[in-house]
Amino acid sequence: MILSLGCDALGSAGAVVFSRARANDMLYLNFALALPVLLVLLRSDGAASWKKRDDKTRCPRVKAMRNFNVTEFLGSWNVVQYYASSEEAITYRCMRAKLSVMPESAEVTMNFTYSFADDPINEQLVGNITWTIPAPESPAHWVHAEKPYEGVYNTYILDSDYQSWALLMHCAEKSKTPRYLSSFIMSRKTNLTNNVITYLREKLPRYNIDLEYMFSMDQSNCTTLDPVLANSYVPPSIIEAKQKTKPRRHPLKQKNKREST
Repeated sequence: MILSLGCDALGSAGAVVFSRARANDMLYLNFALALPVLLVLLRSDGAASWKKRDDKTRCPRVKAMRNFNVTEFLGSWNVVQYYASSEEAITYRCMRAKLSVMPESAEVTMNFTYSFADDPINEQLVGNITWTIPAPESPAHWVHAEKPYEGVYNTYILDSDYQSWALLMHCAEKSKTPRYLSSFIMSRKTNLTNNVITYLREKLPRYNIDLEYMFSMDQSNCTTLDPVLANSYVPPSIIEAKQKTKPRRHPLKQKNKREST
């Protein structure tokens, strides 16, 4: 009798242990099944929160080039690719720049030439922009120095090897309007190898620059056609329409003016 009771007790205990083990297995299985769903929800929520925090009126936080040497960066550059948040089609060609600095005032000046892609005579326009270097310890961050621009206009040198390529990013803030982003991939020559362009382009999406609208810049035949000769193969109606067109702006938002001959 006692042996029988002992066996029953052991059997009951074994059943309890088995039941608890099975319950733990089911709990573990449910957790394992639910974990991937939970991670997806957390990622989605995190992504949504990140998007909500992106204020389209403010410039992103930019990591400018470290140990930047302004003097080595000066001189002539050709823009080989460009982005402007206001442009959704190829607008410019033959964009070139020459940078100089005024040491006594810590100002950097860019004189540039360019033309519009739809200009039948490829008229070369000129402009300039001047920046100050607000913090000597951060020489790769420049701020627009000219008073006519209302707001904050930042320019950052993101990367450069000084001898052949450079990557610039510009961001303008103006009260109650969306920020204005633009970026230039520049070369000392008129082109760059594909691997260098890919390397530089990969640095831009983190600053909300859409690479779909990062356009190549045509640097061939960059001279103004003689209007008299142009009339022989450009319809007069197109020339007349061009003359009536209101001045358009360079992606650095400077006013256009004709290049003196």
